[in-house]
Amino acid sequence: MKCLPASKLPAAHGAVLHDWHAEILALRAFNRFLVDECAALASSGARASDFVMRRDAAEISRTVPQPFALHTDVEIHMYCSEAPCGDASMELTMDAQQDPTPWSLPVNPTSAASEEMRGRGYFSELGIVRRKPARPDAPPTLSKSCTDKIALKQCTSLLNAPAALLLDPRTAYLHTLILPESQHVPAATTRAFGSSGRMAPLVSGGTGTWPHGYSFRPFEVQTVSQEFEWSRRSALPEQKLVPCNLSALYTPLHREVIINGALQGRKQGDIKGASAVSRRAMWSAIADIGKRLGRDAIPEVTDLLGLLAASRDYAAVKRIPLLLERKRAKDLAKADALHGWANNVGDDSFNID
Repeated sequence: MKCLPASKLPAAHGAVLHDWHAEILALRAFNRFLVDECAALASSGARASDFVMRRDAAEISRTVPQPFALHTDVEIHMYCSEAPCGDASMELTMDAQQDPTPWSLPVNPTSAASEEMRGRGYFSELGIVRRKPARPDAPPTLSKSCTDKIALKQCTSLLNAPAALLLDPRTAYLHTLILPESQHVPAATTRAFGSSGRMAPLVSGGTGTWPHGYSFRPFEVQTVSQEFEWSRRSALPEQKLVPCNLSALYTPLHREVIINGALQGRKQGDIKGASAVSRRAMWSAIADIGKRLGRDAIPEVTDLLGLLAASRDYAAVKRIPLLLERKRAKDLAKADALHGWANNVGDDSFNID
């Protein structure tokens, strides 16, 4: 189980990761890398690094006021050694069962039961939003599957909330998702991610108007024949592989080992145990960048940084108008394509003072 039970969210105080599946940890590390690139530019006064640049005043507007952006010639490719958990891996999950017969659905489901996000079971239900962990005996969570989270990124870019306050999302969309051939079921990835699958209603814009900077931008799914050296398929016939309860995170500036959502060796919930990619650490990082930028000569940037500096808790950060627009993009995707998505709430009352 590599996600935080819903009952523990109020005690996380932004210092515990909600989800540390490999794909989600990689996306968080990518966001931390971008924020660190912004920090380096803010400190040095340089205009650009190899990946990130300061935006010119002529490019900045009230609707897209972020001071930084990825270079327009940068493409983002993501490799996963296993099919992401959730809808993109359901056929593989079925094939791995001793009895792949689909589970029976309740004949007359109650309203609560019909709205409940499924885990790994009920194989006959495809194209739906699923939760993690999949085991029925695990503490309940509202963490969505990696498939669903990656699908949503086609509408919001790869930027998480803190990074989206600094970087223009329009150049931060995923270009390619790469899977081993053994982990790719074309029907599954098309259904889960493709413009002809469950995301199809968004191709023509959906039922609402997309906020500035956001749109549905589907990525390509490609395959490679090479397997990850330590994949589940690397075991000899007499060997049984056991998943490790540790997770490793690496960026050019951060190297961490994570267990139960916190740094190894620290108690869960201890602020000193917060990962560099936690909500608390990311908010602190962008707040420091705001201070380094000072009173930017561009009014739109100054106003944005002022709202960030005035935020007294994480909930206030999420209410900054720029992030409310991002939330509107997410809501459009959930309403038109990712039906049944239940929000994970309860960890936004902390501050970094």
